[in-house]
Amino acid sequence: MNRYAVVLAAGQGTRMKSKLYKVLHPVCGKPMVEHVVDQLNALELKNVVTVVGHGAEMVSEQLGKRSEYVLQEEQLGTAHAVMQAKDILSDQDGVTLVVCGDTPLITKDTMDSLLSYHEEQNAKATILTAKADNPFGYGRIIRDENGSVQRIVEQKDANEAEQNVTEINTGTYCFDNKTLFETLQLVNNENSQGEYYLPDVVEILQQQGEVVAAYQTADFNETMGVNDRVALSRAEQAMKKRINEKHMRNGVTLIDPDATYISPDATIGQDSVIYPGTTISGEVVIGDETVIGPNSEIKDSKVGSKSVVKQSVVHNSDVGNDVTIGPFAHVRPSSEIHDGVKIGNFVEVKKSVMGEGSKASHLSYIGDAEIGKEVNLGCGSITVNYDGKNKYLTKVEDGAFIGCNVNLIAPVNVGKGAFVAAGSTITDDVPEQALSIARSRQTNKEDYASKSNDN
Repeated sequence: MNRYAVVLAAGQGTRMKSKLYKVLHPVCGKPMVEHVVDQLNALELKNVVTVVGHGAEMVSEQLGKRSEYVLQEEQLGTAHAVMQAKDILSDQDGVTLVVCGDTPLITKDTMDSLLSYHEEQNAKATILTAKADNPFGYGRIIRDENGSVQRIVEQKDANEAEQNVTEINTGTYCFDNKTLFETLQLVNNENSQGEYYLPDVVEILQQQGEVVAAYQTADFNETMGVNDRVALSRAEQAMKKRINEKHMRNGVTLIDPDATYISPDATIGQDSVIYPGTTISGEVVIGDETVIGPNSEIKDSKVGSKSVVKQSVVHNSDVGNDVTIGPFAHVRPSSEIHDGVKIGNFVEVKKSVMGEGSKASHLSYIGDAEIGKEVNLGCGSITVNYDGKNKYLTKVEDGAFIGCNVNLIAPVNVGKGAFVAAGSTITDDVPEQALSIARSRQTNKEDYASKSNDN
């Protein structure tokens, strides 16, 4: 049976009190609606249609080709929002899942179970429900003695007995697709808000004698909708806990999970150790037996096995195996750090290649450079890559030795096995195996201090 999904993401989210469109607020570094759509895409649905309104261009730019889009120009309720997808879906056979774009914790497993249960029950509609410790404000699921759904009662309409019901409507539904779009045309807006509500479709189907089922998820957190900053922080905590527990169960040691922030898109190998204060964001791949932290930041990068990144920052770069970075180092975007490299304290690398076994142990800047294998960059080495208008390449070939406080004025090449004396400013290429000295000759003026004192 064909499966489809409609993501409701058109609301402005005034309670967020933000210029940022509500569903684009991040949870663990990823926008809420992206969490939802990525989980849907994992189900291999035939169509995913996202209903956008405020901030439509930003949402479509964020999600790209992972979804189709329809515009709800006026915010006239959830039923009205789903109706905007009629041109894409209304004539299709199959089952449609309707999910809110502000429920970032919902998982593909729960949605797959909901779809399967709906199909098993031959239902026209199936409601995703959950048990709530405090159900206040939620619609209650009222069942008969056989466990069948009788109706959904909203908080304001519930009597005392109904208010004591803890099974709530999560706002996620499955429908027979053609039945959904046929029934949407029967929904009216005769309510205090003058809007068209999706739960009315369920009520109409019940009145028509159709089968309406309910599937209860075991995890209430999955159904959490985010409408303000308080709920956003709760979703962040719940997502962080889920992500961190997954890595720990997969063989990663997190010294203090409460002080460790890991992207949902990160992969970490077994026996790696993550120390407190570490942030791993974006698409990150970390190998086995690697140590990250404390207080390190890895973003959109690869770090190999048996490497160490201590109190340092790595962005948009590739780091090999057996590499040591830090403390207090900064690897900026487009850098390639090969196996066995050492980048020490207060070293900055930008858009550069560090060849296998090379070292920059302290207080250096390596920008727009190609550093070969087994090169030693002494303390205070600088590739002077920028002339105020353009940036130029510095190339240091295999086995070269760069002394302390050397300025390499790009474009320049230091040949294999060459030596550059400490304190030199190199403006011309250095041949292989040569020793280059580019500094003023020392002059000592005898008795200078005593003569100055006499004056």
